[in-house]
Amino acid sequence: MTIFTPRTVAFGLSLLLAGCSFAPEYQRPEVTLPAQWNATSTSAEEPIMQPLGTQLDWRVFVTDATLQSLVAQALTNNRNLRQTLLDVEAARATYRVQRADRVPSLELQANGTRQRMPADLSSTGAAQTQSTYQAGVGLAAFELDLWGRVRNVSEAALQDYLATDEAARSVQISLVAEVIQAYLTREGALQRSVLTAQTLQSRERGLHLMEQRRLAGTATALDYQDAVGLAAQARAEQARVEREVQQAGHALGLLVGNASIALPATPGAQKLLLQDIASGTPSELLMRRPDIRAAEHRLQARNASIGAARAAFFPRISLTGLFGSSSAELSDLFTGGQRAWSFMPQVTLPIFDSGRNRANLDIATLRRDSSVAAYEGTVQTAFREVADALVAANTLRREEEARETLAKAGVASLRLSEARWKGGVDSHLRYLDAQRNDFANQITLIETSTQRQVALVTLFKVLGGGWMEQTPTEAAKSP
Repeated sequence: MTIFTPRTVAFGLSLLLAGCSFAPEYQRPEVTLPAQWNATSTSAEEPIMQPLGTQLDWRVFVTDATLQSLVAQALTNNRNLRQTLLDVEAARATYRVQRADRVPSLELQANGTRQRMPADLSSTGAAQTQSTYQAGVGLAAFELDLWGRVRNVSEAALQDYLATDEAARSVQISLVAEVIQAYLTREGALQRSVLTAQTLQSRERGLHLMEQRRLAGTATALDYQDAVGLAAQARAEQARVEREVQQAGHALGLLVGNASIALPATPGAQKLLLQDIASGTPSELLMRRPDIRAAEHRLQARNASIGAARAAFFPRISLTGLFGSSSAELSDLFTGGQRAWSFMPQVTLPIFDSGRNRANLDIATLRRDSSVAAYEGTVQTAFREVADALVAANTLRREEEARETLAKAGVASLRLSEARWKGGVDSHLRYLDAQRNDFANQITLIETSTQRQVALVTLFKVLGGGWMEQTPTEAAKSP
């Protein structure tokens, strides 16, 4: 014979209230990724990337104090980021609303009714006026979550909130990268501006010298016009880089949220960024990239929605009640002997709904399958972006080294050509070609160096670096 002790009854009641869940067991989709990246260095003894740590923090990546200050201001004042963070707060509030449905809601209720009954409806055969007053603590319609519907709706809201939170992290990382790239663009334009100013001064001195030689009859009109063209080329380049410096400053002002920020007037002498970043393994992207984590949270939300849709096929039990005082006279409402209570359970069982519940379940299943495809696509896109960034950082490093050698050779060639022209060994045309080549080599070197720094920023971004102050698990505990 089975004996029901108070402990077993309490345990069984707790299981009944906890209910079950019809949500499918979640399993992370398997995405086939290679064990290592294809990009390798040219030397087996000296790898390109050096370890930076498992968490890529922008404060470590950015080594320049001015740039660090600009990034910090952007994370505080940028309007687009502020809008995104407000969306996160809205998603958090939505989750809190859904979570509240899992706990009974108690309310202080008071109501009064006064009505007149005509004689033909009155039990006494005479018209009469009746009054009823009630006050007490009421239980709003609370659903017993026997099948896990409310719990799965709450879980879906939680995962949607976490996905929104991760999306905000993506925006933060993108903002950090955009500020750094805009600053690097301006820095490269400043370097070209300094070079162009020096070149213009040199060419104007050469033009003045050529004019004197033409007047003295030792230089032709063609030599003079070539010198005029070189000086004009330098002035045109100076106007172009001045425009780029100002436009890059405007872009920084918009990103930082302050159009009147103070920016350096001359290029810095040191590197602005950490030059070596560890790429890690492809599988680490699943934990680093916030867009991948956001896609997985959206998938988990759609998975929980299936459980809620399945629970709609089963009965729903709601409880409503009131405990307090009731009286026919308002003055006697709180006197002794007026205690009253009511308990109204309600059971709803769907019988015929024209296929609505089945359609809702089909929609939830299709959305889950769509989220699986979106997750897989996000992982594959992330892998391609990192692979491209590694290739760019690798090839631009080698290109920059070659450009440095070419620029040094151009400087030496210019000096020799100038000496040979002044000594009457070579024509002025060869000296002009050496000037053009040297200037072009110096400009290209600056542009390549800037591109390499931008490629490092891109690599830092696609590896998921930038904002690692709070993990999604910690955020889930805060709503």
